Order: sequence, then C-alpha cells, then structure tokens
Amino acid sequence: MRAGIWSRTVHKSQDPLISAEAGKFAIQLIPTLFPYAILQCLVRYLQSQSLIFPMVWSSLASLFFQLPLCWAFVFKLNLGNSGAAYSIGISYWFNVVLLVLYVKYSSSCNKTRPSLSMDALATMREFVQLAIPSAAMVCLEWWSFELIFLLSGILPNPQLQTSVLSICFTISTLHYHIPYSFGAAASTVISNELGASKPEAARVTLHAVLVLSIAELLLASILVVICGPILGYVFSQEKEVVEYVKQMAPFLSVSIIMDGLQAVLSGVARGSGWQHIGAYVNLGSYYLVGTPLALLLAFVFDLNGKGLWTGLAAGATVQSIALSLVTCFTNWDKQAIVIIRRRSFSGGYPGRIEP
Repeated sequence: MRAGIWSRTVHKSQDPLISAEAGKFAIQLIPTLFPYAILQCLVRYLQSQSLIFPMVWSSLASLFFQLPLCWAFVFKLNLGNSGAAYSIGISYWFNVVLLVLYVKYSSSCNKTRPSLSMDALATMREFVQLAIPSAAMVCLEWWSFELIFLLSGILPNPQLQTSVLSICFTISTLHYHIPYSFGAAASTVISNELGASKPEAARVTLHAVLVLSIAELLLASILVVICGPILGYVFSQEKEVVEYVKQMAPFLSVSIIMDGLQAVLSGVARGSGWQHIGAYVNLGSYYLVGTPLALLLAFVFDLNGKGLWTGLAAGATVQSIALSLVTCFTNWDKQAIVIIRRRSFSGGYPGRIEP
C-alpha cells in the first residue's frame, strides 16, 4: 500500500521527479518485508528470554555487511537508489540467517527451541487478539509520518521542504532507536515480571526505565539545539538547506523528547497487555490532534515545514500524556492476575511470559 501511494503521488500535485524516485524506491523495498517479518519474530523470541547479545552481534555483522554491499551496488554497479534498496533486503536476510543459526545450534535455546507443530494453532486466537491492536499502534503512528511527507510535497518549494523534513526525520529516527530500545527492554521485563506474579518488580522496572529515558532525552534534545547551526552540513552543503535545518532544530528537539517518551511508554503498554488502549490513543493523538494541527499550521498559518513538524510533535505529546495517565492509574496487582489468567486460558506455562 505504501509503495502504491508513493508511486502515484505525481497525480496528487507532487513534484514529478520526487514522486518518481520515491515510488520506485518504495516498490523496490517490497521484497525486504519478508526477511523483516521473519527477523522481528526471531527478535521477539530472543528478547523474551533476555538473550540480547546475540541480536547485538548479528546486527553489527549485518551493518558491516551492508555498508560495502550498498557502496558497491550504488557506486560500482551504478544502481543508484535501487542498489540501496537491494542492499537493505540482502542485509535483512543475512541477519535472519545469523539468528536462525543461533537459535538452531545454541544451547541457550535448548528448552524453548521452536518446532513445527499443530499445537501452535491452539493459541492462535489469543495471539491475533494481541497482534492486531499492537500492529494498529505502530501503523497509526508510522502512517502519520508518511502523510506529513506527502503533504510536504505540495508546499511552496517542495524540494527544500521535503529535503529538510527528510533530514529531520533521519535525525529523529537515528535517535528513536535509543528510547525504543528502552521501551523494548521494559516490555520484556514488565511482561515477564507480571507473568511471574511480581507486580512490584514490574512497577520498579517502570520507574527505572522512565528515569533513564528522560535523562537521555533531555541530553539529546540539548545537543540538537546546540548543534543546530552545523547539523545541516552533515547532510547537505547547500546554504538554504543548512539554514532551514538550523531553524528546525528547536522544533526537532521538542519532538525528540515527546517521541522518545511515547516510545518508552508504548513499550510498557505492549508489555502490560494494553495494545487495544494504545491503538485508540494513537488514533486520537495523530489523527484527531496531530495531523489536523499540522494542516492548520502549515497551510493556514503558512508555517510550511515547521507547521507540519509541530503537528507531529503535538501528536506525540498527546500520545505521551495519555499513555502516562494510563500508566499512573494502573493497578499492577490486578494486571498481573489478568495476564496470568490469559496465559492459563491460552495453555501457556506459569511464570515467565513473552511480550
């Protein structure tokens, strides 16, 4: 769907060159969905057992594998953007192979090593009930960013607007992996502690991850503001782009804090079994607040890219506030009972629980 939208943006008043390249690149990324889906299953399987370092080493190996591969495809074989898309897919498959080999041959997975069995169908209904709202949480948020990029293409000087927003999105995404990792860790630990009937341990984990993430988010946002005047030079030598990135730095710093905070709280929500609540929160935050505000600021008040980014930040802010309220008013003792009952109903074993 994403590829189809980007390939047809030329019919939606978008710049023809940008539309053509974006659509082509999106279509060529479609094959990467298959290794990415398998990779996410392997990651969740290992995360649930706190087997983190195998994923770290496989990710590092995949990174160092992709860098020369991408360089060769883009510059030596002259494949351009297509080469970058191909290298992403191949590196995902490389990562999948490494993790499959680890799961198959490592003694750490002896007790939990999966095998093909019809028994998996017994818990399919319970899995789908959690998977659909969990997917909705992620998709509703990501689609709002896609919508903002589409809108940037119909602003005045679309080349500048899309370039600067792409730079901001790249910086935000690079940083997002840090709070996202905090959220993933919180999701695993909290779900395991609740499944082991230890609500107090889950509460302590929540407090610890919030303190760590808030400290990191404040530091990152301060660095973005300080480095604002030179940040654009990392991506472009054009003065106009560099100056625009400098103006966007304060907006970017605010969004880094709010987006990072919601990443952590979303991880807590997934680990606590609140996927359905998270889906409703994301729907309201980004489509009732964030996107309408972005449209208003960008096209009515002529703030252009700044207005679009402010709308995204506003959506993340509302999302963070809503998830914070849900977290504050949670009865962790009751939540532990709910999760244990859910696992008993689905035929799971008592004790530790996967997110």
